[in-house]
Amino acid sequence: MTENVTEQRLEGKVAVVTGSARGIGRAIAMALARQGCDVVISDIEEELASATASEVAGLGRRSLAIRCDVSSREEVEGLVKQAVAEMGRLDLFVNNAGITRDTLLIRMSEEQWSQVLDINLKGTFFCCKAAAKVMMKARSGKIVNIASVVGRMGNVGQANYSASKAGVIALTRTAARELAPRNINVNAVAPGFIETEMTQGLPEKARQAFLEKIPLGRPGSADEVANVVCFLCSSAADYITGQCITVDGGLTTF
Repeated sequence: MTENVTEQRLEGKVAVVTGSARGIGRAIAMALARQGCDVVISDIEEELASATASEVAGLGRRSLAIRCDVSSREEVEGLVKQAVAEMGRLDLFVNNAGITRDTLLIRMSEEQWSQVLDINLKGTFFCCKAAAKVMMKARSGKIVNIASVVGRMGNVGQANYSASKAGVIALTRTAARELAPRNINVNAVAPGFIETEMTQGLPEKARQAFLEKIPLGRPGSADEVANVVCFLCSSAADYITGQCITVDGGLTTF
């Protein structure tokens, strides 16, 4: 029987996933656990983070919930320090934490701009830096940053979010070049229209208008994003670095 190349490749690895109490982050954490990872659940929502960590433990994996605001350098450094102290190592780091503060450019406040950039981009920078310090000593590791298709194509009402995700893609490519000599892979995943609590709240007319632009004719699922993240974290992706893989049903392909 032919073995699935993404299976049995993460056994014994330790992963940190930010923003993993719910949504895409939770799906990533659970998928990694099913692939054999011990997982640190990081989020600002402590109760939900603990619930997700319990689900990971239910799969027979070690788990830990740590509250962390990724826009704080001190909290990020504390997250990595505690993860290594309690789990013994750090092999994989997934930067998923992010927010939106949508409004048209001419109405966008400086606060709305700064909130999104601080969490989505500066937070990813802090996490990449803190994780890299540990991985460089081990001369091994994989970092996956969650970007977005709007970081490539832009989107009305999302100047701040689009700019932050474009920055994440550029950060990914630069970090990949710098960390490759230490055997650390850095890649990004850019989801398109994914079925989450946020997209479920869209007015039906807006939802249908978006779906009409997708060649596959449907939204993606959080699990479909998680599957790509698991691949990039596996040994099957050892020769892939500095890439941004789009998961959007063809939205930006044609």
